[in-house]
Amino acid sequence: MKNGIVRFAALYVFNVAALLVIGLLLPGVSVGFNTLWASVILTLAALFVKPLLAGAFRRSAAKSAAERTKTGEKVVQYVLVYLVELIVWVLTVWLSGVRASGFWAFVLPPLALLFGWMIYDQIDDRLRAKAGEIYDSVQARVKGGETKTASPTAAAAEAPETRAARDELDDGLTPEQRRMLDELG
Repeated sequence: MKNGIVRFAALYVFNVAALLVIGLLLPGVSVGFNTLWASVILTLAALFVKPLLAGAFRRSAAKSAAERTKTGEKVVQYVLVYLVELIVWVLTVWLSGVRASGFWAFVLPPLALLFGWMIYDQIDDRLRAKAGEIYDSVQARVKGGETKTASPTAAAAEAPETRAARDELDDGLTPEQRRMLDELG
């Protein structure tokens, strides 16, 4: 459950930022205060609808194509991903207060979301790790316990004797033996 909450929160924050950028930069798209609700819809669609649609499109594309070149395969993949993004964008506009008027207001935002989610995939691990730390910290405060992760200052304040003892326990060698082995080879 924690993983799902962390994933939702990280994607939600990213979608809020993406929608604000879309609302500011693209003509014909009005987001405003509806960003918060539209991001919920966009996040849910990205987590549940997008994988289902992508799988359905991939199955149908795999059945219809006997032979393709690598370039053709990439073009088909990008077109399918764009179609999924377009459906997700239409759902977001339909189910939230986001207004899109004109042809370009429906064509460009899915493209912007596609690029945004490509960026999100690049930073996803770091974002989830940070969100997980925040989640653990809040959960520990609510339960009245301590967080599971040690603070970086506690690890840095470790005595050299402690470190040497830990090294000795790990491999069974004293620091002198370790130095002699290092000199040998």
